[in-house]
Amino acid sequence: MEQVTLIGLTGGIAAGKSTVARIFAELGAPVIDADALSREVTAPGTAAFQRIVESFGDGVLDPDGRIDRRALGRLVFSDEEARRRLEDITHPAIIAAARDRVAALGRQGHRVVLYEAALLVEAGRHRDMDRLVVVAADDEQRVSRLMRRSGLTREEAAARLAAQLPQERKVELADHVIDNSGSLEQTRARVEEVWSSLQEDR
Repeated sequence: MEQVTLIGLTGGIAAGKSTVARIFAELGAPVIDADALSREVTAPGTAAFQRIVESFGDGVLDPDGRIDRRALGRLVFSDEEARRRLEDITHPAIIAAARDRVAALGRQGHRVVLYEAALLVEAGRHRDMDRLVVVAADDEQRVSRLMRRSGLTREEAAARLAAQLPQERKVELADHVIDNSGSLEQTRARVEEVWSSLQEDR
């Protein structure tokens, strides 16, 4: 079977990564969503689900008995040791699921696959990718988007940005940068350009 080229797709908070991923998918690019994989591998009945409950207690479950991601996020947000414990449980399961998904897409004939993940660089997973695409936008737009999306004050939104790895660090590592500061049409044109380049680069 011909080798699949794996493209990492990431960006800072509120840069518009999901919008860009959707455009890639519309162009025919297979996109694996790390967040969706995380939900799958921590669903009730999975080994990761059991380990999370054993490690963090029933307080991280919602009324339906599923992982309450918001409650779990609050627990690990400011506790480095707790965050590492969670990552030790979830990351191997997500990586295994991603490998299975890439292999299945390869068998279907896809030669370029995108892997969309918010913390790709922070987790060091960008090193496992053949190329890295980073979605960027100016900080003022990102703050405004966060305020609209999450109902945060300007100060809270700015603090969220400041708590993350600087966008510039991700841009420095990128093979391709998609600036999502302009119109949707401009972003779409840039995504089309990058998708064409990724297919030619193989």
